[in-house]
Amino acid sequence: MKRATRGWLRTSGALTAAVALTLAVPASAVADSDVLLTIKDERITESSGLVASGLHPDVYWTHNDSSDSPRVYAIGKDGSTKATITLSGVDARDWEAITIGKDDAGNPAIFVGDIGDNLHGKWPEVWIYRFAEPATLADATVKATKFRVKYDNGPRDAEALMMDPRTNKLYIASKESDGGLYEQPAKLTTGGINTFTRISSGGSTVTDGAFAPDGSRFVLRGYFSATVYSAPGKELDGVSVPIQRQGESVAWSRDGKELLFGSEGKGSQIRRVDLKGDNRPDSVRAAPAGDGKSDPRQDGSSAGARDGSDSKSTSDQAKTYGPGLLAVAGLVVLFVAYRKLGGRKG
Repeated sequence: MKRATRGWLRTSGALTAAVALTLAVPASAVADSDVLLTIKDERITESSGLVASGLHPDVYWTHNDSSDSPRVYAIGKDGSTKATITLSGVDARDWEAITIGKDDAGNPAIFVGDIGDNLHGKWPEVWIYRFAEPATLADATVKATKFRVKYDNGPRDAEALMMDPRTNKLYIASKESDGGLYEQPAKLTTGGINTFTRISSGGSTVTDGAFAPDGSRFVLRGYFSATVYSAPGKELDGVSVPIQRQGESVAWSRDGKELLFGSEGKGSQIRRVDLKGDNRPDSVRAAPAGDGKSDPRQDGSSAGARDGSDSKSTSDQAKTYGPGLLAVAGLVVLFVAYRKLGGRKG
């Protein structure tokens, strides 16, 4: 009896320590992150997609996952909601992503991806909705254009929808451990199914993705990591990802110099991370020093950049991987402790 009691105490102690370690990591990581804004709207509890407005500076479009009516929110830099746009005649089954592009007439448009599939690829089709980005920010109900979508290799669970601004083509990254990047057909149609074709691998457990404003780069993020690409299948480098409650979204800043990371949860924060080296879009890298578009400290003129070595400092790497490794370690200890505790007989 004493031995069992001691064993339980040891296990419960490990459980407590693991919980403390896991919960403490995000708090310490917040201080290292640059918070762009905190979402104040109490209706937004599962922010699952994010994109910077193409028409309104310092405004960001977001939406809930599957716990809301079919509406998107325009959030200002102060965290308040500037407009709520409701899509008429639409069900929000599993909204996972949002992106900016143009409609058939070349006018600014917002695309929302109802592409999630929590049944691990059971839906025979998913949907993308397009509506005009409003020139004036005010609450409104709009009729959206619906595109039916399937994949060339069968149903997928996906959370990343992004548009190349150079071609106005949509891409979807699926969420499997060996996920793929899928490209739309030559032209989207409302008259039938639009089959997206796998064109390359697309990372692991991708929760969102976005193209840079000039289209020369795109990023795919997961819960603990993000990678920048110069083209499908051509990885450049990893990016520091803030530790968040449930990292679901990523967007590019309008000037292309930063990535913005969002999370689910009430009162969630959007945090920005500066881009360095080759991860910066071509338009930023080509900008003359001193014009406000390029940071001279990141212009690739250091010895490290010239000789091809990693431009990240040791402290940058610690910010990128340290908190994430601690979180994972805490979860592992928590799991082991739980198994030990659950496996003991009375």
